[in-house]
Amino acid sequence: MASSAFFCSCSAVPSSLVPMEARRRRSGLAAGCCRAAPRGADLMDSDGAGATNRRRTRRCDLFDLHGKIVPFAESWDWQKSIVTRRKGLVGTDEDSSDTLVVLQHPPVYTLGTDSTEDYLHFNVKDAPFEVHRIDRGGEVTYHGPGQLVMYPILNLRYHQMDLHWYLRSLEEVIIRALQSVFSIKASRIEGLTGVWVGDRKVAAIGIHVSRWIAYHGLALNVTTDLTPFQLIVPCGIKDRGVGSVKEILQMASDGKEINETALLDKAYRSLVKEFAEVFQLSLDHSPVWKLKENNNFS
Repeated sequence: MASSAFFCSCSAVPSSLVPMEARRRRSGLAAGCCRAAPRGADLMDSDGAGATNRRRTRRCDLFDLHGKIVPFAESWDWQKSIVTRRKGLVGTDEDSSDTLVVLQHPPVYTLGTDSTEDYLHFNVKDAPFEVHRIDRGGEVTYHGPGQLVMYPILNLRYHQMDLHWYLRSLEEVIIRALQSVFSIKASRIEGLTGVWVGDRKVAAIGIHVSRWIAYHGLALNVTTDLTPFQLIVPCGIKDRGVGSVKEILQMASDGKEINETALLDKAYRSLVKEFAEVFQLSLDHSPVWKLKENNNFS
């Protein structure tokens, strides 16, 4: 039997079918932005109740490119390089920190490991934007300017070795961030992964875990032009739409003009703050040149 296993959360997977010991042995797990496996235990409530008593001793290198438009292929190379290096440190005393990269992408569609092209309303050979198939779970989604993308690269051995817990924790980051700075009440929807305001999805999540190193991450529509979503069935969900923070705030203020740069900055600061709180990490703001130098990029 193969030592690695993938599942896309497009189909709910009962936790009883994935025993903890089996999950510990698997070297590769993927979950994505469309359907969710059952929620894991020990979730942190919005007020922090139920949180574990972990001390914030683990460092996380934060690479802030939230105001930059970074080509998808470039950031994907960064992730792969970091993950390869981190795998080599597993079981040693040198694995002392996690990593968080925050950025925006130019218009691009990404598909997960087992994504079907049936959810594309165009011929992939004549696509309006770049299309990349990568090793996260979930169906097709869109990334573009005005969308904040967070790529946490975490060793779940230092957190919880539970894929369901990790997905729900990423959702918690977004829910808290939207509430704390924008007073937007976002929520989960049973059986789906991601974050919703009403029946509109504002944030998608897709991850991969290999040797308990988790990567890929989440994407929050802040000031995103939502038009490109019309060319796909986002995350394979046909009966719900997508939304953005800007759209929600404008609807609540009768179309009041919004400073998009300021909105992105506020969303970034709130996301990073809540990320540190939920995962009990001490963020170390690192210069971008260090990210490129450490991973042999120019």
